[in-house]
Amino acid sequence: MTWEEKKVILASSLGTVFEWYDFYLYGSLATIIGAQFFSAFDVTTRNVFALLAFAAGFLVRPFGAIFFGRIGDLVGRKYTFLVTILIMGFSTFLVGLLPSYAQIGWVAPVVLIALRMLQGLALGGEYGGAAVYVAEHAPVGRRGFYTSFIQITATVGLLLSLVVILVLRTWMGEQGFQTGEGWPIAGWRIPFLLSVVLLGVSVWIRLQMQESPAFKKMKEEGTQSKAPLKEAFGQWSNLKMVLIALIGLAIGQAVVWYTGQFYALFFIQSILKVDLLTSNVLIAWSLILGTGGFVFFGALSDKIGRKPVILGGCLIAAITYFPLFGALTSVVSPRLNQALETAKVQVVADPATCGSVFDPVGIRTFTAKCDIARVALARSAVKYELVPAAAGSAPKVTFNGKETPIADAIPANITAFTAAAAEAGYPKAGDPTILKVGGFFDALGNTQALKAIGILTILVIYVTMVYGPIAAALVEFFPTRIRYTAMSLPYHIANGWFGGLLPPTAFAMVAATGDIYYGLWYPIVIALVTFVVGLLFVPETKDRDILTFDGLGAKR
Repeated sequence: MTWEEKKVILASSLGTVFEWYDFYLYGSLATIIGAQFFSAFDVTTRNVFALLAFAAGFLVRPFGAIFFGRIGDLVGRKYTFLVTILIMGFSTFLVGLLPSYAQIGWVAPVVLIALRMLQGLALGGEYGGAAVYVAEHAPVGRRGFYTSFIQITATVGLLLSLVVILVLRTWMGEQGFQTGEGWPIAGWRIPFLLSVVLLGVSVWIRLQMQESPAFKKMKEEGTQSKAPLKEAFGQWSNLKMVLIALIGLAIGQAVVWYTGQFYALFFIQSILKVDLLTSNVLIAWSLILGTGGFVFFGALSDKIGRKPVILGGCLIAAITYFPLFGALTSVVSPRLNQALETAKVQVVADPATCGSVFDPVGIRTFTAKCDIARVALARSAVKYELVPAAAGSAPKVTFNGKETPIADAIPANITAFTAAAAEAGYPKAGDPTILKVGGFFDALGNTQALKAIGILTILVIYVTMVYGPIAAALVEFFPTRIRYTAMSLPYHIANGWFGGLLPPTAFAMVAATGDIYYGLWYPIVIALVTFVVGLLFVPETKDRDILTFDGLGAKR
C-alpha cells in the first residue's frame, strides 16, 4: 500500500468516523434528550417521541442516498462527500446549542427533528461517497481489505461517542451531566459541541484529497451518465441488480449489524435493567475486542469471495441468536433468568376484549384493560401468558396465582406489576444479582462482566463478518457512471429502515407476545431471507474490474 493509498483510506475513514460519531450521539443520549425537548409529556411518551426523532434520521437516509448519489455521479465523489460532512457537522453542533422545551416551547422539538433529518440526509450521501472513493482507488484483489477500513468507521464512531459520554458522566457526575447542576453547561451538550472540532479536522483532511481515478477516467472519456437516477432505477437491468443487492446482501447485513450493536444495548438496558454506565462499558469492551474483525473479514473476502463471508455471517447469526441472548440473560441477570422459568404470570381475559398491541413506532394509545396490562407487563420486562376467559368476563393479571388489579393507565400498572413481579421472584431495580461495574477497567476484574463481554464480542464478530465486505460487494455490483447512486440506495434502505427500525420493532414484538426473546425473530427471519436470496441470485464479484464493468457483465 502506497502512502497515497494510505492517505485516501485515512481521509475517508476519519471523516466517516466523525460523521457516525455525530449520528450516534443522539441514540446514546435519547433518554436525556427526551427529557430536554419533550418535557411537556409523561416519561413514557417523551421517551417514545425521543425514539421517533432518532428514527427520523434513519427514515430519510435513502432520500439522502438518492440526492447526494446523483450529485456524486454527476459532479464527482470528492466534493459530494465534502458537502455531506459539512451538513452533518453543523447540524450536530446546533443540537448542542438548541434551547430546551422549557425555554422556547414547541419550537425546540420541531427544530430538533429538522436537525435530525438533516443528519440523516447527510449520512445517506456520506457512506456511499466514502466507500466508492476508497474502492475506486484500491487495486484489483484488494478492494475488500481497503474498504474494510470504511466499515470500521461506524463501530469506531459509536465507540467514540460512548467513550466521550462515559468520561463526561464520570467526571461531572450524573446530575451535572444531565442538568448542568454545579457546571456552566449541562454535560450532555458537550459531545455535540465538540463535533465542531472534529468537523474542522475532517474538512481539512478532505480538502487535501484528489478525485477518484475511475471518475476522472470516465469524465475524460465522456461516458458519464446524464441521468443517473433514471439509468439506475428506470432500466430493469440495473433496477434488478439494485433489488438483488438489497434483498440478497444488504437487509441481512443490516439486521445482523443492528442486532449486534444496537439491539444488544437496548436488550441489556431496557429488558435486563442494567444501569447505563455498566451497559455502555460492556458494549464498549465488546467493540474494542471485535472491531479488528472488519479488516480480517474484508481481507478474507478478497481471497474466498464476498458471498461466502456475508451469507455465512447471516446464517450463523440466525442459528445462534436465541442461545446467545439466553446466555446473556443468565450471566447479566441470573435472578431474572430463573424467574422466566419459575414465575407464572398470566393475563386472563375474554379474547374479544384483547386487541393487537403491536406498536413499533410507539404512538398508539391503548384503552382496553387487557391491552393496557400487556403493554405494562412488556415494559416491565415481565414474561406473561395470555389465557382465554369466559365471554364478557373482566380481564385480570395474576402472579403465581395471586391477582393484581389492572389500573386505567400504563404507568400505574408498571409500578404495580413491578412490585408484584418482585414478590414472584423477578429482580427489583438495583438488585445485587444484576451485573454492575463501577468503571471502564473495573469490568476486567469481574468474572460476571467478562462472561457478558465475551457473549457481546461474539455478536460483534457476526457484525464484522457481514459488514466488513459489504462496501466492496456493493461497489462491484454497479458501473462507474451510476455507482454512487445505485449502491447508496439499497445500503441505506437496508440500514436506515430494516436496521434502524429493528429495536422498536423487536420490542413491539416482545410486547405483543409477552416473550422477551420473541423480538429476535425479526433479525433471524430477515437474515435467513438474505441467505437464501443471496445464495441463489447474488453473483460473486471479487475479481470484477470495476473500471470496465458496464453493469451487464460486458466490457466497454
